[in-house]
Amino acid sequence: MTTYALETRSVIKTYQSESGTIQAVDDVSLQVAAGEFVALVGPSGSGKTTMLSMLAALLQPTSGQILLDGQDLAGMNDVDRVAMRREKIGFTFQANNLVPYLTAVENVELMLRLNNRLDKAGSLRARELLARLGLGERLHNLPGQMSGGQQQRVAIARALIHNPSLVLADEPTASLDTERAYQVVETFAGLIHEQQRAGIMVTHDLRMCEYVDRVLQMQDGKLVRIYTGREEIRQLIQGDKKQD
Repeated sequence: MTTYALETRSVIKTYQSESGTIQAVDDVSLQVAAGEFVALVGPSGSGKTTMLSMLAALLQPTSGQILLDGQDLAGMNDVDRVAMRREKIGFTFQANNLVPYLTAVENVELMLRLNNRLDKAGSLRARELLARLGLGERLHNLPGQMSGGQQQRVAIARALIHNPSLVLADEPTASLDTERAYQVVETFAGLIHEQQRAGIMVTHDLRMCEYVDRVLQMQDGKLVRIYTGREEIRQLIQGDKKQD
């Protein structure tokens, strides 16, 4: 029996508006294993960003379960949910959200500091991780002294440094040119596989799916299709290129 790092069961998120009830996410069940990198795709308004926010414990579902390492995020109180997010979830944002007055290594160490785990070993691990990401000579640079691709790699290191069970990326390549986007996602995928994290990337750029293990497609709040295997994913990417 497969044990999943992340599992959702019939997750629903609704909002009330003047025109009635909006079903942003409609009965979504999915599973992601440790060491698996998954892309979540779909048109604007498909529910993928709302889904990612619930997986990140930033938003509570209206109903359903979100199980991370067997613990139900949806059933937790606010205090426990914040602790779970801090300790077991890594998040990279489209805009990086690096602290502008902290250096690259200080930005990465910040997650350890928040978890009261910053010691000599942790500081060394932060430096080693940045060096692996090609930033060994940028350890003491501020974000404003780095390119967009370099900043995104710092954000990846920050998301991974505290050994989270789940790593989430929200449009991590949106502000990058094609070459740097490929480099960032390839590096991200390699670390997810190597460190045996469960990884989910929301992306509008299907070319980036070249590096994922599965593609989950959402539409109108529903999970409508799952692409598995290199050939299926390649056909999805080729189909998108033809539409362009």
